[in-house]
Amino acid sequence: MIDSSPRAWATIDLRALKKNLSQVNAHCPESQVVPVIKANAYGHGVEKVALALNAMHREFAALAVASMEEAMELRTLGISTPILLLSGFRNKAEMDLCLNHKIEPMIHSMYQFEEIDKYLQTEILSGVGRVWVKFNSGMNRLGFDKEQALRVYGDLHRHPDTEVVLMSHLASADDPESKSAVELTQRQIAEFDSLKQQIASSTQGPVQASLAASAGILSLPQTHHQFVRPGFMLYGGSPFTNRTAQEIGLLPVMTLCAKIFAINTVEAGGTIGYGATHRCKQDTRVGIVSIGYADGYPRSAKNGTPVLVKTKDGAQRTALLGRVSMDTIAIDLTGLDTVQLDDEVVLWGDGLPADEVAQHADTISYELFCKVTKRVEFVYTEERL
Repeated sequence: MIDSSPRAWATIDLRALKKNLSQVNAHCPESQVVPVIKANAYGHGVEKVALALNAMHREFAALAVASMEEAMELRTLGISTPILLLSGFRNKAEMDLCLNHKIEPMIHSMYQFEEIDKYLQTEILSGVGRVWVKFNSGMNRLGFDKEQALRVYGDLHRHPDTEVVLMSHLASADDPESKSAVELTQRQIAEFDSLKQQIASSTQGPVQASLAASAGILSLPQTHHQFVRPGFMLYGGSPFTNRTAQEIGLLPVMTLCAKIFAINTVEAGGTIGYGATHRCKQDTRVGIVSIGYADGYPRSAKNGTPVLVKTKDGAQRTALLGRVSMDTIAIDLTGLDTVQLDDEVVLWGDGLPADEVAQHADTISYELFCKVTKRVEFVYTEERL
């Protein structure tokens, strides 16, 4: 009989997603929440994640995505929640899709403003729903300068049935131990607050605003404003360089696993894998695990990258030996006498923080999640929330 179990799989714990969302509510009880589910929900599967969020029986201000394709995918799933399009529209055709499908564009460039202003001049009574105006407060990626932002916000605000939100993004809020990072964050906050006050004076009314993503939500209450945009924290990753997800109280949503399908002994002096990057100092018991870079496990993972082996005696930590191959990795089983063929290996997730694995691979856990490939089977738990 053929074993139909997957060679590698990712368990997505939707209960953990809900628990992490509760952290947002605890830190920002007065703010409206815009969960960020771009990039296939950070690699976790946008369909299941969006439907799970939809089933939580609470209203979100919007769901945030990065592209028009991602926005339209949500609409085909039957998600009726407003969608924040973080990249904004690229042309008139995409603007029309926004208007027709309750997709709220972020306006970051004059060509976008000119297109939407042209529409508003001809459709005076219709408005465009909610529009997010991006201010470049210091990240220097997208957004208007202060003078442009004042003009764009003011011109859009004058149209009836058009709701305008001022927004920006913090570049270095993830590194609270770096003096230069903290100084940049404080400058950005000051620039944003200054612009908000100027707009309030010119429009003679309150200004809706959004500045905080995950790091701001958890550590900078002065950035919360009317809307917050939790992204990575929803999936159980730490948005900080100096604090783990566990220390913050976040739960891992993705646990990536595979199985040991061969066990060998390599004599002292023998090498393992392509490039012979690991030489055994003693006779070494080696487990071969059914996952590799074609599955999304990082090829950059170094000798010593931690893994977790589940045995009949409990979970035991060990480490990667040699270079990651396309379909397999080798791990050290020396001294782990109870490990057997078909035992489960956790690559990251429950019991092994993805942030820790990412450090050994010279990357960040955001990238680990997003690079898991279609060869990996996804298993969702607690879909009814």
